[in-house]
Amino acid sequence: MILGIGTDLANIERIERTLERFGDRFRNRVFTETEQRKAERRRDVAGTYAKRWAAKEACSKALGTGLRMGIAWRDMAVTNLPTGQPVMQLTGWAADRLKDMTPEGYEAIIHVTLTDDHPWAQAFVVIEARKLS
Repeated sequence: MILGIGTDLANIERIERTLERFGDRFRNRVFTETEQRKAERRRDVAGTYAKRWAAKEACSKALGTGLRMGIAWRDMAVTNLPTGQPVMQLTGWAADRLKDMTPEGYEAIIHVTLTDDHPWAQAFVVIEARKLS
């Protein structure tokens, strides 16, 4: 069963200007250390950050909250499997919200996909509940 769906479209050039203007203050407020390490070693630094920004926005929408109700940017983190597939990891209030919205006898699975085509970065997040065996 689908518990939530979210999408977001981010402008890479806007993220690039924000990085130039606020630097580490912006990075540290929004992105985990793992996300920062990944972005900083990529050729398209701003595009990598923009995709993760969009994923966090999309995830907050899928959680049914948007970025309010105590959810923090860093409570949602995009990492990658060895295959390169992006995965969303939740901590803090975001993890609590996911637990609360998951029916008893089910486990929540978060699906995330990212794409970019300059100047746009886009993310989709689907939260699925699978019946436990």
